Amino acid sequence: MSSTEQVLAAGPGALNRPWRPSWHRHLSGPEFAWAIAFIVPYAAVLVAFAIFPIAYGFWMASSPSLYVQLFASDEYWDAVVTTALYVGIGVNTGMFLALLLSGFFMRRRWWVKAMLVVSMLPWALPAQTGFISFHWMMVYWGFLNSVLEKLFGIYGPDWLSHYWLALGANIVASTWKTMPFWTLILLAGRTAIPQDLYDAADIDGATGFRRFVHLVVPLLANLYLVCTLLSAIWMIGDFNTPDLVSSGAPVGSTEVLATLGVAYLFDHGNPGLGVAVVMTALPVLIPLGILLIRRLHTREVQL
Repeated sequence: MSSTEQVLAAGPGALNRPWRPSWHRHLSGPEFAWAIAFIVPYAAVLVAFAIFPIAYGFWMASSPSLYVQLFASDEYWDAVVTTALYVGIGVNTGMFLALLLSGFFMRRRWWVKAMLVVSMLPWALPAQTGFISFHWMMVYWGFLNSVLEKLFGIYGPDWLSHYWLALGANIVASTWKTMPFWTLILLAGRTAIPQDLYDAADIDGATGFRRFVHLVVPLLANLYLVCTLLSAIWMIGDFNTPDLVSSGAPVGSTEVLATLGVAYLFDHGNPGLGVAVVMTALPVLIPLGILLIRRLHTREVQL
């Protein structure tokens, strides 16, 4: 029965009744009051701590002069290049190693399971503690150079005074911190593959590398892409690792967009320019977010 037929069947009085949402029609007076009572605090928190700060940030960075000043700065473009290298190398390296480790942890030996538990420790530890330890290990008189001198008689470099070494330290620290999490996700994806498919592959003679390429990779492709997109979004906004490991050394050359924005905010006393730095990442973050949402709705697997 159509909506028009339903109204006609209800009689002339139905035309004079005020329209109410379907969920409202199923709630009595006290139930509706309780629903409003529960919704209002959530809506207030959402407006106060999410909508208002974002809207205020857009307002702070709305002046075109901020972007003219920003795009004329060599410091900004250096941060863009460093961010691209940090995210591009870090995400792909971490995800590839996580994929390999997830295959290793599929083994059924007890000591492999024990190593899986131990491998989760970097992810479980506080980020600040781990990254500060990385920083002090890589200074000229730190642990790393002491080990090189004692064991091999090599006087190591000042790791944080060279751009590529300092950038590499940031990438290694970020990979060390996040790789256990992605390994666990991909391991869960591997365990969801039916054993019948593995048995069929064995019957067809696809073992080892061939089974990995023709069975595991197609089945994990969507999950791998989702993890890669999510990792990229997180790394673009990562502040802790570049700030605590390299601290922008040498001479601010390893600043990324997140740390540069905070530097403009606190060190230079220009909050509008600091927010503008972060806003320039939106043309990358928004497409990544849209693609991530689209991939999350993908259920089909191409074999």
